[in-house]
Amino acid sequence: MIQLEHINLVVSNLDNSLLFYRAAFPQWTVRGGGKNDWHGKARNWLHFGDDYNYLALADNGVDQNRDLAGHQVGLAHFAFVTSDIKGVIKRLAAAGFATAKDGQEDEYRENVYFLDPDDYEVEFVQYFTDVPSLRNRY
Repeated sequence: MIQLEHINLVVSNLDNSLLFYRAAFPQWTVRGGGKNDWHGKARNWLHFGDDYNYLALADNGVDQNRDLAGHQVGLAHFAFVTSDIKGVIKRLAAAGFATAKDGQEDEYRENVYFLDPDDYEVEFVQYFTDVPSLRNRY
């Protein structure tokens, strides 16, 4: 078996990123962190998650993220499954984050996209069935 353990993101500001991800994942905590030098530039880093999954965040990122409407190589988005999409949307809205775009309407799932403070597109999806052929309709 192989499963995704973490995503490593370079961000401009750890506090701004934590505001977004804490709203999305109130059950997660900062697992650890520190300071290091990345190719001649000092940076702070931390792991935010639970015992099994986390986001590795490192600050001092420069420039803008890729244009999501463009064709540059790079990360388009990443997604998380939730059992309470309405709660995720409500918490992110309360923290000041607006929905970037709605997902496609489907009776077996609901999804929504947000942009984090560094313009990483994050999708949240709730499935209303465990039947793979219905969950994975395109």
